[in-house]
Amino acid sequence: MVSTVTTSLADVASSDATLRAFLHGLPGVDRVGADQRAAMLGTRSIKTTAKAQAIDLAISMVDLTTLEGADTTGKVRAMCAKAMHTAEGAPRVAAVCVYPDLVAVAVSALKGSGVKVASVATAFPSGRSSLEVKVSDTALAVAAGADEIDMVIDRGAFLSGDYQKVFEEIVAVKAACGEAHLKVILETGELATYDNVRRASWLAMIAGADFIKTSTGKVSPAATLPVTLIMLEAVRDFRDVTGRQVGVKPAGGIRTTKDAIKNLVLVNETVGDDWLSPDWFRLGASSLLNDLLMQRQKLATGRYAGPDYFTLD
Repeated sequence: MVSTVTTSLADVASSDATLRAFLHGLPGVDRVGADQRAAMLGTRSIKTTAKAQAIDLAISMVDLTTLEGADTTGKVRAMCAKAMHTAEGAPRVAAVCVYPDLVAVAVSALKGSGVKVASVATAFPSGRSSLEVKVSDTALAVAAGADEIDMVIDRGAFLSGDYQKVFEEIVAVKAACGEAHLKVILETGELATYDNVRRASWLAMIAGADFIKTSTGKVSPAATLPVTLIMLEAVRDFRDVTGRQVGVKPAGGIRTTKDAIKNLVLVNETVGDDWLSPDWFRLGASSLLNDLLMQRQKLATGRYAGPDYFTLD
């Protein structure tokens, strides 16, 4: 992979032609091979002590999320309390993810806890708005105290081949982030091919993404294992070329402990220990945390708690 990257990345985005040539010059994805490898890794099982460690690691990687039109300040405060105090002896989650108008509520509730506040921006989930609106949306969330911004790319522009527009929007949003980290949502369920997932991953990283993220959670399919595998391969190869490490966040459809552990196995086998940290791998989810806590209690006590034992998010 690395040997095929002959163009200096500093020059890749100098024009639409060079950007297109670079992205279409990336090696094609072997779809059958990616599906088979993801399926094979998905059958790995871990038991007892290793499983307990994996569950706690997964909890620490969760971006606990509520992105509904009916979200209230009370719901966000309750979710923040759960994010900080998941269960006795369990780690806190990595972040709470909310809409921009609720960032200040989350910042206040999480003050001093170490849990990050993430906010979606840039006309989430469609990405259909002007650049001025997207930058303003981002700036408002950052001004309210967001530590992380989850932006969504313009899939219409990407699929029509207007890579320069997508690149320039990511660059502009990254600038508006200031010190906040930028996660770029590819919405892989709308990208049609694995080759496009690889191209979008590289495009986002070249433009300055700190994380690349699979999905908004509003489109199906969302975070499939083969797509996450392709994105992990992309961040690995990008670091080999540039020396810069970029994180990965699968989001949408990750609901069970088994789903989370499959993702952790995928990380371990594809990119290794360097990414097995909340600093470099996140799980975007709303219902996953409850299942992780239920499985954690089962390992500790031998008994399952009922689903109503834990708060509903």
